[in-house]
Amino acid sequence: MSVLLILGIILIVFIVMYNSLVRKRNETANAFGSIDAMLKKRFDLIPNLVATVQQYAKYEESTFSQITALRNQAYDSLSEQQKTEFDRNFNEVKKNFFMLAENYPQLRASENFMHLQRTLNETEEQLSASRRTYNASVTDYNNAVMTFPSNIIANMFGFKTKEILTLPEAEKVTPQIKDLFQS
Repeated sequence: MSVLLILGIILIVFIVMYNSLVRKRNETANAFGSIDAMLKKRFDLIPNLVATVQQYAKYEESTFSQITALRNQAYDSLSEQQKTEFDRNFNEVKKNFFMLAENYPQLRASENFMHLQRTLNETEEQLSASRRTYNASVTDYNNAVMTFPSNIIANMFGFKTKEILTLPEAEKVTPQIKDLFQS
């Protein structure tokens, strides 16, 4: 009788730990889904960028070409890794676009441009919050996969650690403000 009770308790602990790992894995997928939704929202802003660039910057072919290339990517068919790469590419093109806008005062003053800039800023803030949530979720999941005794169950059922999202090295460098004021 006591052997059955001990086996029952072990089975219950086993089930609870397994379910906890599944929940944590699902939370990371959900958190990446939030990032995905924000990336999609930002991706959907690209046609507005194209229209704005076409309207005001007819001579800036390289920026227009970069934006068009990003727009033509089939976002929904991208893998998680490709979406992360798309995110990095978009950030670079966006920087170029806003630097380009500095050369066109009428562009900066346009209602469409100002609305687009506000919307992009809001989307970037939401994307940043989604990344933080994802990284916290991945950390929690990885801790469960790597710590005893749940690591035993994780190894038995093939739970693998996930990578947190990190910034590219170029974005980790603090810009020198004095350089921005030199012409």
